[in-house]
This record gives sequence, C-alpha cells and structure tokens, in this order.
Amino acid sequence: MLADYIKERKKTKSPLVMTHVVCGYPSFEDNLKELEIMQKFDVDLVELQFPFSEPSADGPTFVRANQLAIEQGVGVDDCFEFMHKVNERFSFKTLMMGYYNTVFKMGETQYLERLQQAGGVGFIVPDLPIEEAGKLFEGARQRGLSPIVFMTPTSRDERLQEIAKAAEGFIYAVARRGVTGAVTNMGEDLSSFLQRCRQYTDLPLAVGFGVCSPEDIKFIGDHADIAIIGTAALKAWENGREQGLNSFFSGLLE
Repeated sequence: MLADYIKERKKTKSPLVMTHVVCGYPSFEDNLKELEIMQKFDVDLVELQFPFSEPSADGPTFVRANQLAIEQGVGVDDCFEFMHKVNERFSFKTLMMGYYNTVFKMGETQYLERLQQAGGVGFIVPDLPIEEAGKLFEGARQRGLSPIVFMTPTSRDERLQEIAKAAEGFIYAVARRGVTGAVTNMGEDLSSFLQRCRQYTDLPLAVGFGVCSPEDIKFIGDHADIAIIGTAALKAWENGREQGLNSFFSGLLE
C-alpha cells in the first residue's frame, strides 16, 4: 500500500521526492537513463506520464513532450509494458499520470487491472472530477491502488473537505494557479494554503508546480511531506542529458 510505503520512507527522510517522466520521450531508452539517475539520488516515487494529445494540466514543456511521444507512436500498451519493466528494475514506487480519456477508452476495470499487473501503486488523473470518479476510485481501493486527488489554492474549505474524503495515499497540493512549469513563489501564501489542507486530512501532502531549487525543497520539508519535481528535471535532461540531470539533482538534493 502506498500509504505504508510513504510512512516507512518518512522515518528517515524529509521531504520525500516524487519525479516525473513522460513515457517514450525522448525515447524509452532515455527514460531508463533518467530513472537510473533518479534512483541514484534516492527518489521515492515516480509519475510515469502516459502521453495524451491534450494534457490540460501541463505547461508547454510537457505538452511538447507528450506530442512528440505520440508522434513517435507511443501508445498505452507501450506505457504499461514500460511501467512493468521499471517496477522490476527499480526500488522506487510508480504511479500512472495521465488523462481520463486513456482510462475511458480502455474501460475502468481493465485499466485498473493492467495498472495493478504493471506494479503501479496508484494513479493521477487531473481532469477527472471526484464527483465522477466514484466507481473508478472504489475499484482502485479494492485492488490496493491509490487514487491521488488535487487540492488547489482556489478551493473553498468545503471543497477541500470533500476532496479529502475521496483521497488515498497522499494529497497533491498544487502550489499555485495555472499549469505546470512556471516558477512558484514558496512563501506565506503557500504556507497558509498547506495549513488549510492540513485541517481536512491526515494524509501526506505532496507539493508540485514549479519546484526547482534547494530552497523549494527545504520549504516543502518544513511545511509538507513530498516534493514533486517535474518540468525542471525534464529541462535539465533536454539541456544536458545524463550530465545535465546529474548536475540538477546534485544541486537540488545534496
């Protein structure tokens, strides 16, 4: 179970780190090299993004990566096969990150079965409202999978309470408005938002959108439980491949 894994990892580490890889971009071979570096720096969780043509929660860097992966012919079957290979090879836990159209086309039951068979511990589907997710979330819980939900700074307290009731594993706390990729000011406003989230859940809080510096990691360690690193790591790989990503994580986490 994801919650147990996080609890155990937190005994010796704060914050935990979740990273992000777009399956098949630039290639699956490159993905494996990225993941080897992430393992070296002891990341705890990895989102494996299944490419989609309209990734509405993603900023331009990930939108482009999704599109190029699709143009190269990366499909859902490829992504599940890759997830299985990753979970056999590495010690961190993986979650599927993607959009509901992928789930819908496959069928919710088959999707959950395949995710479980591939060794994933949960999923992040940002365009699925919790009001429409009851059957999928219940099926996930029956299989020991964690549906990850989002809390955002624009949510009213009543909404945060509703979201907390649907959550499993951890809460994805969105650090600011907008899409992924832009720099986030981690200060009093974010601290206040995380305090609001804490009022409604005992689950770990994972902070994402704009995490890119050692100062960000320290802030998250002081106020939350998991730092989510996405766009900054992909840019480091694009700019310098293995050396660039090694240098990025060395400066960020050591």
